[in-house]
Amino acid sequence: MAGMNTTRARTAPTIRLGIDIGGTGIKGAPVDTTNGTLTAERFRIETPHPATPEAVASTVAKIVTHFEWKGPIGATMPGVVKDGTLLTAANIDKHWIGTNAAELFTDATHNPVTVLNDADAAGIAEMRFGAGKGRHGVVVMITLGTGIGFALFHDGVLVPNTELGHLEMNGKDAEEQASARIRDEKDESWKKWAVKVDDYLDHVDQLLWPDLIIIGGGVSKKADKFFPYLSTRAELVPATFENDAGIVGAALAIARQ
Repeated sequence: MAGMNTTRARTAPTIRLGIDIGGTGIKGAPVDTTNGTLTAERFRIETPHPATPEAVASTVAKIVTHFEWKGPIGATMPGVVKDGTLLTAANIDKHWIGTNAAELFTDATHNPVTVLNDADAAGIAEMRFGAGKGRHGVVVMITLGTGIGFALFHDGVLVPNTELGHLEMNGKDAEEQASARIRDEKDESWKKWAVKVDDYLDHVDQLLWPDLIIIGGGVSKKADKFFPYLSTRAELVPATFENDAGIVGAALAIARQ
């Protein structure tokens, strides 16, 4: 039609702030949720010790201030999260149990905050834009860091708060044997540590028979150091987003609420 402007308006990217709270570090960055990319360099602060609710909330507020952020925020927590409340507290202060983290962070930052399990967040990022994109069947996301995070998906749908990083293995909690923290503390070779990781993956395989296992956490950047020693039946790949998966997934989780 004469005079009609046929130029399509571009949709501005939806930017959200993602914050990943771990046992050793709290890091965040704004994320373009249309493609999962960080729009600024991530900012990291060491996790306070003890990692009490008040101390962690103060640290989260510092990250928000660093980015001069105003708007929705997604945050991860290392524990079972139900309606924003922590029911367990892995690698953080036990005073978190029963604390509504979503309300605490909202008050501390003066912005609305969505809170979810850290491994679930990492898995959401990998399933949307990373190593699990387009994959069906049973997909498991395992993060090897201070502890062992675990997320389970079936045909792309998250089963939240599975927390199978705490499986019993050789009479002890698996993350006390096969986490990246343990490798660092014991100064183990990649090969020696990989034997324990492989043992853990065999336990997971026997329980769930996954089609794909995605390995995340900081060690995913060094997959070539230990993947050759892993013999699990399932297809095994490193996380595309490496140690940024939690940040990306936290930002993506806001739109899922």
